[in-house]
Amino acid sequence: MDWGECLREVQNVKLLSRDEEKNLWHKFKDEDDLTARQKLIEAYQPLVFREASSYATHALIADIIQEGTVGLIEAAEKYDCTKGVAFSLYAVHRIRGRIVNFLAKESGAPCPCMDEVNETGLSFAECLTDTAPPPAEIAENRQIAEKLHAALNRLPVKERTVLQDIYFTDCDVKTVADELDVTATHIYRLQKKGIRRVRGMLAKFMQYW
Repeated sequence: MDWGECLREVQNVKLLSRDEEKNLWHKFKDEDDLTARQKLIEAYQPLVFREASSYATHALIADIIQEGTVGLIEAAEKYDCTKGVAFSLYAVHRIRGRIVNFLAKESGAPCPCMDEVNETGLSFAECLTDTAPPPAEIAENRQIAEKLHAALNRLPVKERTVLQDIYFTDCDVKTVADELDVTATHIYRLQKKGIRRVRGMLAKFMQYW
């Protein structure tokens, strides 16, 4: 698929009304209706194209779109429509994270996914800053990853374990609590402390993010 085909596909996407979307989420989540799932994914495919637009001239644009679509599907599977978070806001982080991670791997640069969404519906990047958007360029992402790794390595062991498990390996709080043999409440406390410490260590760098 080339970029021209992508643009033509976007023009053919039918926008859903609020009631139509609500009904589709109900059918998908409550009744396991796969047709409803497919309609939702198709309706939000423009999100993938929007995130991929920065790489429209990239030789791997077809693979970039494919990775973004995988992120969209993953977001649809994990999305909780009862929490009041717009799906577009929830999905864009996973789409962007998939694309950035794919390009980083292609360039041989290891990096954690700053856009991975945890069970609260927030990405690690959102927890660290409320105003700056996640990085879209590989070079910038690599620099952020290096700073983040350095900050994580300076955390107390339990705080580092909690942040890595929740944000980078997609573990739920109960799993992490069982692993560390503590309560879920203690895990949330460690999570908040860890994020606060990382934010402090990255404060100067985040001014330019």
